[in-house]
Order: sequence, then structure tokens, then C-alpha cells
Amino acid sequence: MITRNLWLGIACGAAAGAVWGIVFIAPSFTRDFTPFQLAVARYITYGLVSALLIAPRWRAIVRTLGFQEWRALAWMSFVGNIVYFFLLGTGVQLGGVAMTSVVIGFLPVTVTVITSFDKGAIPLRKLVPSLVLGTIGSICVSIEAPPSATSDEATRLLGVAAAVGALCCWTAFAVANTRWLARVQHISGHDWNLLGGVVTGSLALLCVAPAFLLSDATHGSGDWMRFIATAAGIALAASIVGNIFWNMASRYLPSTLVGQMILFETLFALLYGFLWEQRLPTTLESAAIVMLVTSVILCVSAHRPAPVHPETA
Repeated sequence: MITRNLWLGIACGAAAGAVWGIVFIAPSFTRDFTPFQLAVARYITYGLVSALLIAPRWRAIVRTLGFQEWRALAWMSFVGNIVYFFLLGTGVQLGGVAMTSVVIGFLPVTVTVITSFDKGAIPLRKLVPSLVLGTIGSICVSIEAPPSATSDEATRLLGVAAAVGALCCWTAFAVANTRWLARVQHISGHDWNLLGGVVTGSLALLCVAPAFLLSDATHGSGDWMRFIATAAGIALAASIVGNIFWNMASRYLPSTLVGQMILFETLFALLYGFLWEQRLPTTLESAAIVMLVTSVILCVSAHRPAPVHPETA
């Protein structure tokens, strides 16, 4: 039987994916603004909300942190939040939602392969069926991905490059964050996320000048209202709620299974993309979705604890 924590971790991973899938659509609402501007606005909001929520426990928590913890938070905040979302938004605006979600869909493969070398991890050979099926599913979606709004092939290639960069950033963040959560057991996953929010917000403040003051673009009041609402919405949903679920999943699940939970982000991103584009998935896309879900099931099965017989006990 799968333990209760394993089921709870899977549920948390699915919830995080459902919330994170929204970020693939958000840049489409704010095409009059650059991805960098959206990233800065989102993470300033994330920082403000995090500071308010952690304020009552701030002194007690800070006393338990050393230089290494703060350095790790700064590095993960910059790479896994600001740089990642900037590259993700660039990929969506230049290459389209479908293409970007496909590239990010390879996160389970990259994260699982890296964490399979951790001490006590499930051998990679047991995860091969799941990884292969997930990869085939992502490739199938890529084949069916509609062209982006732009007809410029060079622009689309830049979008692909940005999406690959986002993949590398979030792979590094996911692996580092899981390992640090195992080291800072005295801090809850929620507070660890809020600490990351405070650091991310501080870094985002340093980016306000290059993001907004050096821009020559002009926007109407309606554009600004839509931009602020979008940035605040994804900050609260993805950065606060989504990260809480993800940190819970990271503590409940083995690191090699955590990587597979990112497939839920791909699945929900595809669902939201279909709704945004007002179309149904094609036959190949439907088959790909079935393969992605089956990939998660196979990975969960590989992590089932071996049955204990009475005589063995």
C-alpha cells in the first residue's frame, strides 16, 4: 500500500501544477508589456505579501538562519523566480503557449535524472518506463503544437531558446529547493517559501529601473489596470499558493517522484491553453495527455514500498 504521505504528496503536487499552469497564459494578457516587466511586478507583489505573512515570526525564524541559508535563498530566488519567469514569458510571447509548455514538460525528465543520483534514491532503471512515456507524450504535443502568432521563424526560434533557458533554470531550482528543504527541517515549507518571497521581492526592487524607467512604451490606464491585476493574481496564486503545495510535495515525496509531479503543470498548462485558444485537443494531443498521466502512474508504482510479509517482519 502507498503510504498516506505519498498520497498527500501526490495531491499537493497536482494542486501545485494546477496553479502553476496559469503562468503559461498570463503573458498573453499583457502583450503590451515586456516579460521582464511582468516578472518584476509579480515578484514585488510576491515579496510584499510574503513580508506581511511572515512578519509575526520573522525574528524567531531569522535567528535560525546562517549565511549559507541566505545565500541559497538569494540564488534560488534569482534563478528559479526572476530569471525563470522572464524566460518563460519570453517563450510564450515569441513562441506560443503550446511550444513553451512542451519544452517545460521535459522538467520531470531533467529533475528525475539528476535526483536519481542522490543517496537512497530509486535506481534510474526503474524509472525508465515512466521517463520514456513522458518524453514521448511531450514530443507528441510538440508535433501537434500550432504555430505561434508570429510568422517570423527567427522570432519563434528565440522563443524556443528562451523556453529551454527557463527549463534549465527551473531544473536547477527544483533540485536545490528539494535538497534545502531536507536540510532546514526546523523551518516549515510555508515559511521557507515566504523567506524566498522576501528575498525575491528585494531582488525585484533592484530591477524596477531597468524594467520600467528605461522603457519608452506608453500605456493607457486600462492597460495598467490589466497589467497590475495579472501580476498580482499570479503572485498570489502561483508564488504563494502554488509554492506552498510544491514545498509540501517536496517533503512528502522522494526526490525522484517530485520531479514527475511537474507533469501536472504541463497537463494543466495544456488544458488552459486549449481553453484560451478555444479548441479541443487533437487525437495526437489526447493520446499525449494519456501518456503523460500514465507516466506519473508508472513513476508512483515504481516508488511503492515492497510488501512486508509477516514471516519477514
